[in-house]
Amino acid sequence: MRTLLCGAALLAVIAAPAMAETRYDRKLEQAVAGIVARKMGDIRGAFSYKQVPQLVVVPDAPVVAVERPRKQASDDGSDGLMPAVERQVSRTIF
Repeated sequence: MRTLLCGAALLAVIAAPAMAETRYDRKLEQAVAGIVARKMGDIRGAFSYKQVPQLVVVPDAPVVAVERPRKQASDDGSDGLMPAVERQVSRTIF
């Protein structure tokens, strides 16, 4: 019983730092945000609260005519050529 209690106490001591939350500094976050905003300067764009964003409408592209497919040279079979056909691959591994 004593070893069980000692083991539970040891487990609690080991697990305590893992359960602790990291400290959060709000003033540090505000300072970092201010530094980043100063460095960005005029790079970032923003809208005034009175300004309404204007959306750009892209005009439709003109329709392009598609050419008819050409006739195949070996269409009639009189030239003695056959169309290529892939063979079935054996899936048996020796």
